[in-house]
Amino acid sequence: MSEHWSGAQAERHLRSLELFGMRFGLDRMRRMMTAMGSPERDFRSIHVLGTNGKTSTTRMIAAILEHHGLRTGTYTSPHLVSYDERVQIGEHDVSGGSFAAAVARAAAASERVNRTLGEDDHVTQFELLTAAAFWELARQEIEVAVIEAGLGGRYDATSVIESEVTVLTNVGLEHTRWLGPTVADIAAEKLAVVARGSILALGSGLHADALRVAEEVAAKQGARIVRAGAQWSEPLLAKGAFQRANFALAKVAAEAYLETAGIEPQAQAMRAAALHVATPGRMQVIDTEPLTVLDGAHNPDAVAALAGSLPEMVGERPLGLVLGVLEDKDAASMLQTLLPLCERAWFTAPPSARALSPAALQSLARQQGFEEVVCEPHPRAALAMAREWARAQAPSGAVLATGSIYLVGDLLAVEGASGQQRMVGS
Repeated sequence: MSEHWSGAQAERHLRSLELFGMRFGLDRMRRMMTAMGSPERDFRSIHVLGTNGKTSTTRMIAAILEHHGLRTGTYTSPHLVSYDERVQIGEHDVSGGSFAAAVARAAAASERVNRTLGEDDHVTQFELLTAAAFWELARQEIEVAVIEAGLGGRYDATSVIESEVTVLTNVGLEHTRWLGPTVADIAAEKLAVVARGSILALGSGLHADALRVAEEVAAKQGARIVRAGAQWSEPLLAKGAFQRANFALAKVAAEAYLETAGIEPQAQAMRAAALHVATPGRMQVIDTEPLTVLDGAHNPDAVAALAGSLPEMVGERPLGLVLGVLEDKDAASMLQTLLPLCERAWFTAPPSARALSPAALQSLARQQGFEEVVCEPHPRAALAMAREWARAQAPSGAVLATGSIYLVGDLLAVEGASGQQRMVGS
């Protein structure tokens, strides 16, 4: 298989793997790493796990390490607009050509691995993406990678790394079909990756059951626990109280890693990172006339954090909601939090085969006594209608679009090589 793929070829190949779905287990991933020359051994790493806040915390840790002079890479998921967003060197996405070459290399390895597997077993899309990311991070000769886990921990494809610092943002009841029915079960699955003698950094708002499991795992593994303060209190580019909590966790995790690397943490570098690191798709203001905010909150805990941060951004403006949710999410709880804050809602469908229909959202809203609803299946059309409504309010209203990363990605586009994001559907 040629390694000279275009970005379009790489994307087509990745999309073709969606048919194979999600499969837990590390055997395929370990075989992939062997076939690719074990790139995961070429860099040190920090592993970020949790239910919410993983991507922001990952980017924040990386920014802090970069501002301390370390050549740092990140691997995050999912992406908003393009697959190559998932791998960054410093604070820049890898180039499309480099990403396509990494995917081609991983695809060639997957062909060899698939021949060693059973008839109904295949390398999954996430495994191939993760293998491509590790290969590219190694090729870029980074010193440390900050790696965001996928769904779990124990059997997640990212867990072929052995990290000196593991980070747990929080634990909520999500993906219970795969991870277990309780917070304690889910925490145990996530924290199964904690290495012996390592450091475990914990978020400040951790559920009591998850904290108990974390302490048990740390004791068993001889790992040292460091805990975040409640919030970062100095200026932060990322908006929202939940981002101040994420940065507080990123700070203690980065400090723990710097200690292992023999580097003294610098307050000035921390402040510079806080003022510089961007978190696309989280409380992202894409226009001010009218104020239009996109946020990828996709479960009740994330929506609650978003709702708590809205007043400082929206103020007293009348608020219109554009909501699109996947069918496996607790849409009723999300609506229960969001609808009291809004005067009108436009229900839409994220671009996914698993999207919940706008009519189903409307039915849930009516059960909660909310009638000011428009169903518009096309997200960009729904956003345009909401923005037109907001402009007509006196004083001018605001629009919040949320409910799914897929929805937010569809409402963002990339212009040219600069990677600047622009509004669509206005």
